[in-house]
Amino acid sequence: MNTIKFNNSGARMVAHRGVSGIETENTCAAFVAAGNRSYYGIETDVRVTKDKKFILCHDDTLARTAGVDIGVEENNFDELRKITLFDKDGTKGRADLRLASLEEYISICKKYEKHCFLEIKGSKEREIWEKDDVYRLVDLIDGMGYLDNITFIAFGFENLAFVKEKNPSLDCMFLCTNELDARFDDMKRLRIGADMGDWWRFNHSDDAIKMLHGEGLEINCWTIDDPERAEKYSSWGVDYITTNILE
Repeated sequence: MNTIKFNNSGARMVAHRGVSGIETENTCAAFVAAGNRSYYGIETDVRVTKDKKFILCHDDTLARTAGVDIGVEENNFDELRKITLFDKDGTKGRADLRLASLEEYISICKKYEKHCFLEIKGSKEREIWEKDDVYRLVDLIDGMGYLDNITFIAFGFENLAFVKEKNPSLDCMFLCTNELDARFDDMKRLRIGADMGDWWRFNHSDDAIKMLHGEGLEINCWTIDDPERAEKYSSWGVDYITTNILE
């Protein structure tokens, strides 16, 4: 299995949770698969464990990805790392398929010179992180010498506001659904771009792209796996396309 090529009209391609159409999402294997291809960036989801470490996982629990219904934020880092994740065929035969650490992700992106799209992932109970956790996240990446190559993304707008409070020059994108109108003034004030989901795009089309570009804000479309749709958004001038399988 390989990626699907299409005419991207200059849009920069972002591998969603690594090349998750080929390798298990948010694993080092998926990140390396993206590193070895032409992607501009690699997206992932970061959570805080019970013992205040950073680990990469989209869901609140490991039920879907490992068949183990335990909460990510309710368990310690070392215990979570012992759990083997499903391969793409549903088996558990690979010891390398485990939750990745933030440090591993940054190191892989740094090695392959890929831009990081890092989603600050909240749970249903706690969408907004503690400010100290956001500050620690920024400091850890800064200590690894890769802070200039990060775009922070989040559904929880306040998480991005904490990032900007820590360092106003950092790049952020708000994951928009139907909240754009309510947050647009804040986005302009803090210079936060738009990471636009499928529902939002279908309702606003290329007029929204022109409006956001007119304010000097960048636009990322997610998650697009249909080549025809990707070509349409690329032709409208979106800045990034996040995808599981397109390249």
